Amino acid sequence: MKTSSVAVLILLALSLMTSRADSQTAKAPSQPASSETPLQKTIEAYLRNLYAFGPDVNLVVSPPKDSEVPGLLETTVDLKIGENTEKARFYVSKDGKYLFRGEVSELSKDPLAQNRSLLDIKDAPAFGNPSAVVTLVEFSDFECPVCRSLHDAVRGMLPDYPQVRIVFKDYPIEALHPWARTAAIAGRCAYNQKPEAFWKMYDLIYDNQEVISAENAWTKMSDFAGQAGLDADTFRACMSDPAAGAAVDASRENGQKLEVNSTPTIFVNGRRLVGADPHMLEQYIQYELAKHQGK
Repeated sequence: MKTSSVAVLILLALSLMTSRADSQTAKAPSQPASSETPLQKTIEAYLRNLYAFGPDVNLVVSPPKDSEVPGLLETTVDLKIGENTEKARFYVSKDGKYLFRGEVSELSKDPLAQNRSLLDIKDAPAFGNPSAVVTLVEFSDFECPVCRSLHDAVRGMLPDYPQVRIVFKDYPIEALHPWARTAAIAGRCAYNQKPEAFWKMYDLIYDNQEVISAENAWTKMSDFAGQAGLDADTFRACMSDPAAGAAVDASRENGQKLEVNSTPTIFVNGRRLVGADPHMLEQYIQYELAKHQGK
């Protein structure tokens, strides 16, 4: 998988296509026409045509402003489909002729420093030495099949890399995965009651992903909690407590600040990897280890 700031547009487009048969989204205007510049209107029309977004998709293009690169303007696109909202960054030439998406990098700066500064891992489940040379931060959705593939790859890989610490961040994509949030809350409740039990829940959920459904998710999570050695009453109370859901939301918001648009997204000492490519993941780990040894 390749990462891009427009990936969320495609994701939400797919979400819209699958949900239209069940319900109609209320139509909302993109933005009062009188307040839009001609360039904003041009960008909106282009994106609507490119992704076949109808009037029921609320797409707002911010007024283009000067970017850090001479000759380029920066704009953001706010997209809302039903209850799902996302934001993507675009650049446009000052003559209004070219639009492109991506990241602008200043060659004199550490390209990973901003990612590391934005990652909030102070209250997230973690496994491994806090002083580990390599920290792997995983944004995942428990219902995502590719996330399960990553889980299997990491579980097989970590014994060979005691220098690696793994941190888990919830990023349930509810528009695609109806029981992902329930599982995320269960993981948070396991962590709150007994931090080390989280990793047992983590394994149990992914190992049994194919037998979990939206209808049985609550029961399955309670069963897994028992297998993880958690107190049943405390776990059930936590599952009903809005605080656990708020923690999941905070994790997802942290991912959005890092422009996480799909799962799994992993940061290896700040270096982004999207998908479950074990060879690339191992390459990133080995690079960081070699870099540390060379200091």
